[in-house]
Amino acid sequence: QVQLVESGGGLVQAGGSLRLSCAASGRTVSSYAMGWFRQAPGKEREFVSTISRSGGNTYYADSVKGRFTISRDNAKNTVLLQMNSLKPEDTAVYYCAAGRGATMTSMDYWGKGTLVTVSA
Repeated sequence: QVQLVESGGGLVQAGGSLRLSCAASGRTVSSYAMGWFRQAPGKEREFVSTISRSGGNTYYADSVKGRFTISRDNAKNTVLLQMNSLKPEDTAVYYCAAGRGATMTSMDYWGKGTLVTVSA
């Protein structure tokens, strides 16, 4: 079992930056691919970014490519999402996940989410 707790969300103006953090407990996160997903009001949950077990491979949604950066520190059991040049359409609840692969359906464990609000 893995427990995931997200932090770092908040209110920011368009163009600003936030850094989300995901702290894992239980089994070491080095056993899992990790990812960030988001769900905007009235919309389905969507893929944002994932990172492989070693951190050697990263994947991004086209909508965030060049603005967001995912990283992990397996020694600290943490995964980060640095979000720059934020846009109002980035407003959503952001979820951290751990699983067997890079896709949303391959994620086995989920955090409860942290809210990011980007004002125009």
